[in-house]
Amino acid sequence: MDERELLTRFKDGTLDRDQAARLLAAARAPAAGTDLVRRPPGPYAEPPGLYPEPAAAYPYPEPGTVPPPEGSVAGPVVDDRYAVVGLAGHYPLAPDLHAYWENVRTGRDTSSAVPVDRPGLSPAAPGRRGHFLDGVAAFDPEFFGIAPAEAALIDPQERLFLEVAWEALEDAGCTGPRLDALTTADGERRAVGVFVGVSSHDYALLAAEAWAAGARGTPPDGGHWGLPGRLAALLELTGPAQAVDTAECSALTAVHLAVGALRRGECAAAVAGGVELLLHPSRVRDGAGEGVGAVVLKPLHAALADGDRVHALIRDTASGRGAPRGNRPGAAAAGTGEHETRGTTARRIGSAGAVTGIAALTAAVLRVRHEAPAPGDGEDTQTPWPRSDDGTGRRLPRTATVEIDTDGGCRARAVVEEYEAPEPVAGQDAREEDTRGDDGPFLLSAPTPGHLAATARRLADWLSATVDGGHPADGRSLLAGVARALRTGRAAMPCRLAVRAPDVPRLVAVLRRHADTAAGGDEADTADLRAGGADPLGLNDVPETRDYLAALWRAGRHEQLTRLWLGGVDVDWVALEAASPHGAPAEPPPSVLLRRPLWLDRAPADGARTEQAP
Repeated sequence: MDERELLTRFKDGTLDRDQAARLLAAARAPAAGTDLVRRPPGPYAEPPGLYPEPAAAYPYPEPGTVPPPEGSVAGPVVDDRYAVVGLAGHYPLAPDLHAYWENVRTGRDTSSAVPVDRPGLSPAAPGRRGHFLDGVAAFDPEFFGIAPAEAALIDPQERLFLEVAWEALEDAGCTGPRLDALTTADGERRAVGVFVGVSSHDYALLAAEAWAAGARGTPPDGGHWGLPGRLAALLELTGPAQAVDTAECSALTAVHLAVGALRRGECAAAVAGGVELLLHPSRVRDGAGEGVGAVVLKPLHAALADGDRVHALIRDTASGRGAPRGNRPGAAAAGTGEHETRGTTARRIGSAGAVTGIAALTAAVLRVRHEAPAPGDGEDTQTPWPRSDDGTGRRLPRTATVEIDTDGGCRARAVVEEYEAPEPVAGQDAREEDTRGDDGPFLLSAPTPGHLAATARRLADWLSATVDGGHPADGRSLLAGVARALRTGRAAMPCRLAVRAPDVPRLVAVLRRHADTAAGGDEADTADLRAGGADPLGLNDVPETRDYLAALWRAGRHEQLTRLWLGGVDVDWVALEAASPHGAPAEPPPSVLLRRPLWLDRAPADGARTEQAP
């Protein structure tokens, strides 16, 4: 193709920016091609005349830079893409993302009548239908170390976001030792930012009405600062924490702010999401909706260096009235045309306010991950989503554009790109088959024995379903992945269980025995550190302990390491396994939350706990 044809294909969207730059660089002499891949001074980097809209629509340099042509003097390559390494959400008729994906894939109608057992909604007009979550009045205060009386005063939106953010961090493997390893350039540990889209104050309104009616209890806080602030305080996170209110695009604006904070080096990872609950009858209208969702983001180069599992990539974000619209170059590769909007999201979860953007982004991530295009209204789809190419035979990744507009003029946009893992290098397959020393221990922990038993049962059920789904029951890779994910990615809590098992069926049997009897036999050990007695020798305070633990690991002394962990010694499994040949950890289910109703006018009760749906 000559230069004119390349530019024509670029303008009509057949080629994105990276493809056009690469092909133009090859077609031109090096001196002339340099300007196409070198960023000019200032924050904008579009080659003049190529974009139909002004450069001011882009508040940051266009991501996804390409290498300069050989012999040019362009600066170093910067890959400005961001990996989605953690993902979680609860949506109408979808207590987890597996159910949400089925709803997205099939176009399921999730509307229902107003829940009769929902506190605060009793005066809602009869006959109205909306898209509602189950159990919004419930919470697990013990899991998060919050007094029940205090938890009853916390906005359920804040409580629910805390639960889902924790689930997303567990999905990313960032609630245990790996959380400490997230540092900024200045060495600040736990450098994680929190950005939350939220716009309603229903719980405060209910409290004000109760006060007017004569109730004189302690009112809940009315601000939204608690949504990012409580998570940051609970985990001692050192990155920025910010609540965002830009109506329906609040959550997508939160993602944009998270990407900006990562780009500027203010944090090493970021939690971004949103929440919307209908807690006051004045806001229950036909077609109204609810939901909560969160993603964990890291720069792509950091995610790959840390061995993270990558769900998808965020290629570009923008916010404000100047955010670009439509199928711009870079927004969707040739022939894909996948878009998530306020309208497509409303068909799934209703008019869901601040959570709309994260629900749309999650759907886009699931689409590119499952390689499935959008179905028609109410239509299931098994249609393959073919890749296009750049005209030279090179296949392009699938992409989807998320664009959320509001009636008030706010706008936010993100481009989601399929992640394609690099081809394994020579000899890598052999290393992955070497699972020596990584078949255990399998470590679980929880705040109470009840939590521990429920989490053991959930893991056993997940392992059984995984095997039934086609994974070999004696697969060493499954055992190795689960063992490593539990060790390095989960927080060490007071009630602990360590299991030794040679294969998946045996591991399932031991976990179920513990769930039923609180015992694991000769193949499991337990410890309860709630009453004290952790680390009786004070090894956590001795600097030589780190070298001692490393020596035990190198010598294969897993039993001794496990006993130290059960006794309360802080074992940095990430540091021990830094040189592990194994790939990204597996994806075990989240910890169980034992939720119970906690509401303004309800005294906290010890009973009536229900396990959160897996």
